[in-house]
Amino acid sequence: MRNIIALMKKHFPWLWFDADGTLFDYNRAEAVALRNTFHSLTLPFEDSYLEVYRKINHGLWQALERQEITQAVLRYRRFELLMETIQVSGSPEQMGSAYVEQLSICSELMEAAYEVLQALHEKSRIAIVTNGLQIVQRGRLENSTIKNFISELIISEEIGAAKPGRAFFEAAFARCGHPAKSEVLIIGDSLSSDIQGGMDYGIDTCWYNPTGEAQPEGVKITYEIKHLHELLEVVE
Repeated sequence: MRNIIALMKKHFPWLWFDADGTLFDYNRAEAVALRNTFHSLTLPFEDSYLEVYRKINHGLWQALERQEITQAVLRYRRFELLMETIQVSGSPEQMGSAYVEQLSICSELMEAAYEVLQALHEKSRIAIVTNGLQIVQRGRLENSTIKNFISELIISEEIGAAKPGRAFFEAAFARCGHPAKSEVLIIGDSLSSDIQGGMDYGIDTCWYNPTGEAQPEGVKITYEIKHLHELLEVVE
């Protein structure tokens, strides 16, 4: 059962949002960017490539969370594997560079993201905390309609640590002026990076779960929402 009314509404001076899949419509951006990357390199593109890429990319981002690879490796390795799988020749490095350039201009938001941030911005400071690539996250935020609501943009590539690692959260707290842990709520769609990382660090968590996945046993999530506007029922 979604946990949006189990606790009293609370004021959090800091609201930390994940970027991809929470504020930004990553699935849509990913599809557009991949197609445009192939076109920019004059390579043939088939719709089936998208799912192949997503499977490869997801596995590599999970490896990043486990600290098994670096973002520098991830940027080209995903295209190396993709090109091997679909049997397309070319430079993985060139494709990787073209892709992040395309992705950085895709700033479409999740439903209600603008309206929710506009309302929350009046009482709380808002940060984006992301494992995404620097060029992508800074580019898309600059091109987005929500940039004036954001006080801090904390990117794993810039601070040298990724969610859910403790070092990421320590760096994020430092960037935000070392608030009390009770003053911070992290909101994200990833159980493994956003929610687990927040739980491990001792801050309140809000799982954005638009697909209605079952909550894992033994995971003590503070709040769970299906729509972003439900945040307005949680925080004041």
